[in-house]
Amino acid sequence: MSRLGNLGARLYRGEVGYDFVAKRRFWYAVSILITITAIVGLAVRGLNMGIEFKGGAVFTTPKAEVSVSQAQEVAEEASGHLAIVQELGTGGMRIQVSELDTAQADRVQTELAEEFGVDREKINAELVGPSWGEQIANKAWTGLGVFMILVVIYLAIAFEWRMAIAALIALIHDITITVGVYALVGLEVTPGTVIGLLTILGYSLYDTVVVFDSLKESSKDITKQTRWTYSDVANRSINSTLVRSINTTVVALLPVAGLLFIGGGVLGAGMLNDISLSLFVGLAAGAYSSIFIATPLVADLKEREPQMKALKKRVLAKRAAAAAKGETDDGSGPDPDDDGVETDDAAPAAAGAVVGQRRGRGRPSGRSR
Repeated sequence: MSRLGNLGARLYRGEVGYDFVAKRRFWYAVSILITITAIVGLAVRGLNMGIEFKGGAVFTTPKAEVSVSQAQEVAEEASGHLAIVQELGTGGMRIQVSELDTAQADRVQTELAEEFGVDREKINAELVGPSWGEQIANKAWTGLGVFMILVVIYLAIAFEWRMAIAALIALIHDITITVGVYALVGLEVTPGTVIGLLTILGYSLYDTVVVFDSLKESSKDITKQTRWTYSDVANRSINSTLVRSINTTVVALLPVAGLLFIGGGVLGAGMLNDISLSLFVGLAAGAYSSIFIATPLVADLKEREPQMKALKKRVLAKRAAAAAKGETDDGSGPDPDDDGVETDDAAPAAAGAVVGQRRGRGRPSGRSR
């Protein structure tokens, strides 16, 4: 078995682990800092909206011995507006000029044809009205609102309302960061960007739902034992699915990274840039939020319940009593206070330490048969 596979098996069995939940305040602070940075970027720089939202014209030229700066200068002189020029993989160029009417677009097309030394008809010109982009934006907002409502309803039914609230907060966190990155890097927001943002919604929830499902299964009859608090169980659920989350995220990020850095950067494909950047940032943020935001939030909300408060009090009292006697609960045998509930291989360590240490040599696991 590979080293990563062996680590995954040990994490799943609870032999090793990292206490994510105990350090949740630190992760919350990191997320708040990143989110504030994204919001400030949006407020100060704003989004660089494409011509699909502002209106204008897009000119596609054939391959020719003309530099980007020359094409930009010709387009700006003919139109009187700022032009954005991008080299295409075919050797041609894509020239965008905002806020053009038909007469201005014709003049730019003619000037470009002269500069490139080709017939006017070989310069493809597309006029876009701002109303079209506005319709796309309105439909995207409607789709986002409907999606979030359906997600909350589904998670509240399939799991519970606390998990639904935590997943919604994590989802808003991911979208805010993704949009903030667009504002900070100044990349154009196009319909491709909208498609990418809507696509990451499902990816963002995938890892979160996997952890929630493990947590739901592990926390059945949790109040009938005195070995673990709800936070302990939540932390074990994160660790048991950690390698799976890493694997699925890396596998998803690799082709998206190829689109972003090779397709968009090397080949100069504009639409690939628009979609791949939102997917790349959204996938990474979704994996982060499922581990460091969503599940710790559920633990915070859940431990406000009277039953969970009482359970935590009993667990801490038992641990204090064992510590006073100089004993350690290493899972070496059945716990008389566990009321027959199946337990894991090792007891969690104190908050902030590694959870689920190795079992002693020659000792039974303590797992119910």
